[in-house]
Amino acid sequence: MATLTSTSQLECEVTPEQVGLSSDRLARLDRYLDKYVAEGHQQGSLIAVSRGGQLAHVSMRGYRDAEAGLPVEADTLWRIYSMTKPITSVAAMMLYEEGAIALHDPVAKYIPAFERARVYKRGPAAAMESVPASHPMLVWHLLTHTAGLTYPFFYSHPVDETYRKVFNYGQPETYTLIEACERWASIPLLFEPGTSWNYSVATDVLGRVVEVASGQSLDEFFKQRIFEPLGMHETGFSISAAEQQRLAVLYAINPQSGELFTSPQMDRDRTEPPVFVSGGGGLISTASDYLRFAKMLLHRGELDGARVLAPVTVDLMRVNHLPGGALIGPPFGRGISGAGDEGRGFGLGFGVVVDPVAAKSLAAAGEYSWAGAAGTQFWVDPDNEITVVFCTQVLFARDELGYTLRRLVNQALVD
Repeated sequence: MATLTSTSQLECEVTPEQVGLSSDRLARLDRYLDKYVAEGHQQGSLIAVSRGGQLAHVSMRGYRDAEAGLPVEADTLWRIYSMTKPITSVAAMMLYEEGAIALHDPVAKYIPAFERARVYKRGPAAAMESVPASHPMLVWHLLTHTAGLTYPFFYSHPVDETYRKVFNYGQPETYTLIEACERWASIPLLFEPGTSWNYSVATDVLGRVVEVASGQSLDEFFKQRIFEPLGMHETGFSISAAEQQRLAVLYAINPQSGELFTSPQMDRDRTEPPVFVSGGGGLISTASDYLRFAKMLLHRGELDGARVLAPVTVDLMRVNHLPGGALIGPPFGRGISGAGDEGRGFGLGFGVVVDPVAAKSLAAAGEYSWAGAAGTQFWVDPDNEITVVFCTQVLFARDELGYTLRRLVNQALVD
């Protein structure tokens, strides 16, 4: 992609008190995050809190590159990983509005290899038995993660193991999105489409559906139809060499010592366009860019005169779509081991808070959100008109910080 233009602006537009937030209570949020970094759980972080579409609180701490002594700044670039998924979902729903795709369309209409989908029956990965799927995989299944697909970093099923073998998990991708979809279609599904919830590569497959239905590559669709209209000039699948110093270093946690470390094997070179364009996890962005995306959702599809979706479409996306009002935790869903799964359903591209009491959370019913593998978080709370973007870079931290952040932000609501 072209060199990203540094336009990051994270200057507060109002005081917290002007929009019904307490500065004193938001200081609790900052103290907690300061301590989190000081204790070595992260090297640095940034949080932006907006209410009614107006930025009311921004704070940052620590380093984007601790070894080089480079601090987190407003224009720091972050790997947002699975926060790419809501953008891909919005792209699909734009095509839905145009009549280019339908939610009940078989995925095989766009990717013929899925016509031959089979479902796991029994046996280990080396000798799996499977049967033909009784029902076709639909576009709706991709949007809701009920397609029967999975991820290689799960270790709970023989199909997960097969993904690791087929995709050489942990190594740089050498296959294209088209090739990846062909491989996924050749592996048995975990379950019949629509009968369970499992977080998966479904949104990557959805990205290919967007390509076929639009006639554009996914990166070009994002740029022309979403990023340019919304003024997201610093979001893309790669960066120039000149922008490399703005990119936060990717850390991981040593399971023995609990200390953070870096490793070249954890991440591919981001200065070259990827071979595999991942609608499920490939984007780099800034906090200010993603806040614009979140504000568009809060405003039901429009931002600064640019309309991306109709209000009714955003309303459809942000409600729980799981059959019978099911939640992403057991028994219907396999969950992702996150606090609050007990009270969350899933819409068309977002996790949705259905029952705050079951989730044991201050998050409001109707809040919708998602997170990234390196700890980035965002959420939109329509009732309280809150949008939050949180950025850090610790891969697979498996902590409950996102759950805690809701409490620390929402306890500052005082109107």
